[in-house]
Amino acid sequence: MEIDRIDGRTPNQLRPLACSRSVLNRAHGSASWSQGDTKVLAAVYGPKAGIKKNENPEKACIEVIWKPKTGQSGKSEREYEMILKRTLQSICILTVNPNTTTTVIIQVVNDDGAVSFKGYGFHLLPCSINAACAALVDAGIPLKHLAVAICCGLAESGYVILDPTKLEEQKMKAFAYLVFPNSVLSVLPEGSSKVVGEPTESGIITSVTQGAMAVDDYFHCLERGRAANEKMSAFLRRSLQPQLPG
Repeated sequence: MEIDRIDGRTPNQLRPLACSRSVLNRAHGSASWSQGDTKVLAAVYGPKAGIKKNENPEKACIEVIWKPKTGQSGKSEREYEMILKRTLQSICILTVNPNTTTTVIIQVVNDDGAVSFKGYGFHLLPCSINAACAALVDAGIPLKHLAVAICCGLAESGYVILDPTKLEEQKMKAFAYLVFPNSVLSVLPEGSSKVVGEPTESGIITSVTQGAMAVDDYFHCLERGRAANEKMSAFLRRSLQPQLPG
């Protein structure tokens, strides 16, 4: 049974997207990403010589710092940082600048989510990944491919919708946060050879779920997410196109 959405969107339709690059003067790369009323800023500093403790000196190190809109960082922020770090490490070419550290700072500007994941609206994770990916490109950090993150909501009836609003979140019993690779376009430094053996568009980089979700429901979320991947990827490429090589 389909759900009538308050804002008139179809189940596969996302809220309005907006992305701006080079929004911070002192960062090596930066970007803002908004989806409806949810907005985050991402700043990239580096690569700088040296790596964090316990990191592999033969590869570049990605450091993520999460800054909440108000208050101090705590356990929830550390978990967000871990998810973001693992996701960004999977799309960065870590062998290009070995023994260096690139720091990515995520600043929450507005959190529109009503239901929280570890204390936050569930939209913040996808928005943060999308902002971070744009900021890495803005900083010239070599990437294997672009990546887009999407949030799916699962209703009690089993119906899945993309990008639920604040009111819709209150009616959802579970959520899936999905990051898909966009292998159509690689972002490589000049003179580099193409990276082979990377995930295709049908693959998945990161998956985080909240709430009770059956296996069939999860695969339904994947199906919905993939349906929006092409449009999200096209939007991200258009936003970054002026700074992409050739």
